[in-house]
Amino acid sequence: MTATALLRQHAEQQYAEELAALARADDRPKPQGWKLSPWAVRTYLLGGQLPDGFKVSAKYIGNARLVEIAVATLATDRALLLYGVPGTAKSWLSEHLAAAISGDSTLLVQGTAGTDEAALRYGWNYARLLAEGPSEGALVPSPVMRAMREGKLARIEELTRMPGEVQDALITLLSEKTLPISELSSEVQARAGFNVIATANNRDRGVNELSSALLRRFNTVVLPVPDSLEQEVEIVEKRVAELGQALALPAEKPALEEIRRVVTLFRELRSGATTDGATKLKSPSGSLSTAEIISVVNGGLAMAGYYGDGVLRAPDMAAGLTGAIVKDPVQDRVVWLEYLKTVVKEREGWKDLYRACMEVL
Repeated sequence: MTATALLRQHAEQQYAEELAALARADDRPKPQGWKLSPWAVRTYLLGGQLPDGFKVSAKYIGNARLVEIAVATLATDRALLLYGVPGTAKSWLSEHLAAAISGDSTLLVQGTAGTDEAALRYGWNYARLLAEGPSEGALVPSPVMRAMREGKLARIEELTRMPGEVQDALITLLSEKTLPISELSSEVQARAGFNVIATANNRDRGVNELSSALLRRFNTVVLPVPDSLEQEVEIVEKRVAELGQALALPAEKPALEEIRRVVTLFRELRSGATTDGATKLKSPSGSLSTAEIISVVNGGLAMAGYYGDGVLRAPDMAAGLTGAIVKDPVQDRVVWLEYLKTVVKEREGWKDLYRACMEVL
């Protein structure tokens, strides 16, 4: 399958040109096993211009110091835990860190309640196991084992969703950098460059909390929601443009004011007050993340492109907005209706949005 036929390329594929340009310009010290120096990784994530004039796009828009702490952590013997509410770009940052440091973001374990130790350690090809007995050929390495063997970064998504005994299996891996294979009386020792990036969201704190022993093996970086309206608008505009191009949506680029209006709406409901502080608001039960704003705008572009004239307008986004905000059909519906009547209806230039949302509510 050609790269252009892929719905979504891995970061190291999509940004191969930028990574190659950074590698050519990178004359800074590199930790053992890294493709790029910490300086180049920072530039790849935050964007910048290289000495030869090549422009590197920003992958993460936010606090630069948090990115520097994350990169520096991975150069030590401590693993990195990216922590925050849903939609704060934890997985996105994890993927791009792995792409820049290891050149491979695919060594991924998705944490769920059904994840077992084999996902972190290894499994077996049972047909070969029955035919040959325990052997290297019958062994099925986990992404973590492969990362240890190849000196790369392993990514673990939703760490707090994994059962406690599976989390505990990480402790030896992170402290000893060794994975015993008792059936073969052998072990895998991590090569230079190996480390782990895990993500967890603090709305799931009660699912499977991390033990203090495991937390000590991580350096935790809390990713906040965007600081300002302008910063969040910039993030949404950038991601909507990228996704619209990847999906080939037959619609015009959305007007900045339309994006600003949706971002303002989400930020007000998220914070429980209007931007001027004049009106207190009830907040719905959902997280109202930046990722959901991006989804709403992209959904609106699809509606405008396929069922409208290609220009994003309020009716194109109304259903998506309602779906993103009303997660609880009773409680959230009351919150959304109150916001529409007290804020949206009365705000200058927003009456089209009020009418469109009331039609689908």
